[in-house]
Amino acid sequence: MKWVIACFLALFMVSAALAGEDPYIAIVGNDALNQGFGDPFLEGFANPFYFSQKHQQFLFDQTLFSVPVCFGGRGSIPIVNQYTRVPNDDDAEDGCEQFRANTPINQPEVCDVFLTGGGGTYSYFGEPNARITARNEGFYEWYVRLPKKPSGEINLVLECGILKPNAFTFADAMDVSPVELCAAETGERIGAGLCVRQEVNPGTNPLVISALPRITAIVYPGPFSVGFAPFNLTAFRNPSTYTLTTATSGAMENSQSLQVLDGTNAARILLKACMDKTIVAKLPVTGQLNALGQAEHDLEAGDLVYVRLFIPRDSTVDIYCNAQSLRVAGVGESPF
Repeated sequence: MKWVIACFLALFMVSAALAGEDPYIAIVGNDALNQGFGDPFLEGFANPFYFSQKHQQFLFDQTLFSVPVCFGGRGSIPIVNQYTRVPNDDDAEDGCEQFRANTPINQPEVCDVFLTGGGGTYSYFGEPNARITARNEGFYEWYVRLPKKPSGEINLVLECGILKPNAFTFADAMDVSPVELCAAETGERIGAGLCVRQEVNPGTNPLVISALPRITAIVYPGPFSVGFAPFNLTAFRNPSTYTLTTATSGAMENSQSLQVLDGTNAARILLKACMDKTIVAKLPVTGQLNALGQAEHDLEAGDLVYVRLFIPRDSTVDIYCNAQSLRVAGVGESPF
């Protein structure tokens, strides 16, 4: 009898496991892979230039999960405004996944080392970019729907082109890709001349703190949500103790392990040229208060993640981002 019970328990455990939790990667637009590779008519699909073969396995046609790219119709978040860049055609609608920037998309993908051309005409892999140059204030915004109900922490992964000021001028003269000669990181101290980093002495911060971008992340209810008021996500600092620090009221507190992503000076991030920067956001839990006093809520597939990257006027570098410079990644419940 003991063996029979053990077999039934084992069968039950295997059946539960088959229900499954698996990785997902989400971008602006349908998360399905763009098999056309560079076809401009497939804008809004994942471009394989940004995803390894390993990651391509976790890009899904979200409509097969009944997760719409657009939901809510006219007046729904996000609305189409003068900053909307993707989708960029006359059929763009409110309520659709979206990329915004305060500058036009008219720059090449500087992270492609085989970039060729000049005078505004370039040949490259990847997506065209919006550029915010050094000493100019600006922003990028992404609205991405979760393709699955998240069951773990939510990774916000940023990857933009970061170059020293006027990199194209120098690179063209040297007949080399700008990122191979003038790659930079946000907050970098720029030296005299073209594509020169300023060295510092001991005791001096190599970063200009006021030049670092600031990040905001907010979630909005989607088509399958029971409804909640939008709230800011809270990031785990990394490395840290990953302690859930709370006040006597039970609300989370900003600390050495936590930071609410509210776009303030405490939510600065450092980006390196063409390299991933991952921010790990705590999985929201219904009833948990964040450091802003907002109530979190369990998330469902189709809920909308909004990320804003604010570039301060003190920025020392040229920044190139596009619709696929942000991906939302994690582990989620299988839809089937």
